[in-house]
Amino acid sequence: MLDLQTIATASTSAPTDNFAHRHNGPTPQEVRDMLAVLGYGSLDELIDRIVPPSIRLDRTLDLPAALSETEAIAKLRAIASQNHIFRSYLGQGYHDCITPPVIQRNVLENPGWYTAYTPYQAEIAQGRLEALLNFQTMVMDLTGLEIANASLLDEGTAAAEAMSMSLDVSKAKNAHTFFIDRGCHPQTIAVVQTRAIPLGIEVILGDWKTFDFADFAEFSATNGAVFGALLQYPTTSGQVEDYRQFVETAHAHQAIVTVAADILSLALLTPPGEFGADIAVGTTQRLGVPLGFGGPHAAYFATKADYQRKIPGRVVGVSKDVHGNPALRLALQTREQHIRRDKATSNICTAQVLLAVMASMYAVYHGPVGLEQIAQGIHDRAVMLAIGLEQLGYTVQTIAFFDTIAVTVDDAAALLDLAKAARINLRQLDATTIGISLDETTSDRDICDLLELFSEEELFEDEET
Repeated sequence: MLDLQTIATASTSAPTDNFAHRHNGPTPQEVRDMLAVLGYGSLDELIDRIVPPSIRLDRTLDLPAALSETEAIAKLRAIASQNHIFRSYLGQGYHDCITPPVIQRNVLENPGWYTAYTPYQAEIAQGRLEALLNFQTMVMDLTGLEIANASLLDEGTAAAEAMSMSLDVSKAKNAHTFFIDRGCHPQTIAVVQTRAIPLGIEVILGDWKTFDFADFAEFSATNGAVFGALLQYPTTSGQVEDYRQFVETAHAHQAIVTVAADILSLALLTPPGEFGADIAVGTTQRLGVPLGFGGPHAAYFATKADYQRKIPGRVVGVSKDVHGNPALRLALQTREQHIRRDKATSNICTAQVLLAVMASMYAVYHGPVGLEQIAQGIHDRAVMLAIGLEQLGYTVQTIAFFDTIAVTVDDAAALLDLAKAARINLRQLDATTIGISLDETTSDRDICDLLELFSEEELFEDEET
């Protein structure tokens, strides 16, 4: 006769799979052997010797019982099933997009691409290097600048790198002040401000329209001239500004101008390089890279040829092999393991290679005409939305825009509550202003739903009155 209690007890003490044994490294005997060589009797003794008490917990970790790999996946799926899928119109450099199936299947889901690391061995990485060269070429074409790198971590990091490079190349003497326009994305401002602290850089946050390079000294008496400035194009609220005069004034005061630009908008707008910008940075996420709860995504960094030896990150260059045939390799490496820290021009040592490759493949897949059509389609729907809102009696603050508009409402918080009930994410700019940013996935039906939402807000206000 079977003893069910005995069977149950045995089953709870036996491992449900061999996941831990396969993934947790050394065996108990190997641990004992290593401890013997080091002269310690246990792992606890080794840790007591190495880890300072000041950074250790004074209690044991309160952890649940271990799960098998299958059980852990099932639990994670159960947690993920609680997510609510909203349509998001938040913008700020994050946009939904359509990933062409051929790119999803053959790049994003292909281990040959997604497990690739730095192509140190160029002779076996020509395909990856060619894709990154395409990325650089795409960025150069869209920004109107002469050289671009093979991607950085994100837009905020790229802007911070631009600040560091500007300090390095500016000819302004005793300059240690950096200007950021309030129209930049808030996360970009925060990253640049944080990076400025250890560098001893003073950051001035202000309005580019009223900022005077000649009079700033009263705000920055200790740090001399302004060596650089950061502008957003279009601004975080969607306005497309004409920065030509500001750039000319900045150059007259020997300051370097960085423009954080929406890469897709540049298919329609004047490229930063054409109105005098020294550096252009931004994210390429909206070029076929799915949203991943905020990241990751590949940033771009482009600048003038004069600064090519100061550009951060990695640059893929065209060379020749021993037989005289065209070949690709990493060039102008500024922050690799084999470069001495004091000789590096950047603290960035990782590129978002997979996502840069996806963005470059997206550009190749659609081509210049296709990119322009996608950008035009997004803009047309933004115009459609703006006209509809004005017909409902709302004031659209943004005059010239690409895909983002700012709308004046009576109560932004109340409208957000209505949007939440409709599973729609909108951005609150202030107590009476809502930001709406469209993307490649926005349909005519979505525009109608947004207008219906604002119609409900109007009816709600009328009932309150």
